Amino acid sequence: MTRTVDFNQEKILDKAMLVFWQKGYEKTSLQDLLQATGISRSSLYNTFNDKAHLFTACIAHYRKKTAFRKEILLNACNVKEGLREYFKQRIAASYSSPLGCLITNTAVEDILLSESLKPEVDALVQDQFTELEKIFFDLLEKGKQSGEIAASVDIKAQAFLFLNLNHSINVMAKAKMDRSDVEHMVENVIYNL
Repeated sequence: MTRTVDFNQEKILDKAMLVFWQKGYEKTSLQDLLQATGISRSSLYNTFNDKAHLFTACIAHYRKKTAFRKEILLNACNVKEGLREYFKQRIAASYSSPLGCLITNTAVEDILLSESLKPEVDALVQDQFTELEKIFFDLLEKGKQSGEIAASVDIKAQAFLFLNLNHSINVMAKAKMDRSDVEHMVENVIYNL
């Protein structure tokens, strides 16, 4: 007879995600996860199979929790104002949390991951990057069609630039670089579109 799960899986993912976010995958022990989540070893294994599956579940959970920022770009009526609002929120989130971005941190930590986990994590990170780049591209394409952005602008290169800008903001915040310099950089890039 199978036991029923008697805990809130979303709360468990929140707690485990925070541990991975603080320590990274490799430095997070099973004991750290059990202590943070308050569940038993058997519950963790019955629900998530192992630490690796819990980690990938946490990445997926993080993506869902932060999807609201993408909505800013998807619903923008004005390209430059949509980009400004998106990056205003990105900067605020990056500078208000000493942890940075779980996706950026995972991409940077990737070299430390085991060979068995690396392909799945690489796919999750690349999927996140590709999705965000496409959202930037679509918004820029909309601006090109409306005349808000000049026809000569290489929107593929610009979308890739915004993707890189998004993740570099996370790194700059973790390195405690001056926030006003980051804000000025973003405004300069958007202004020169």
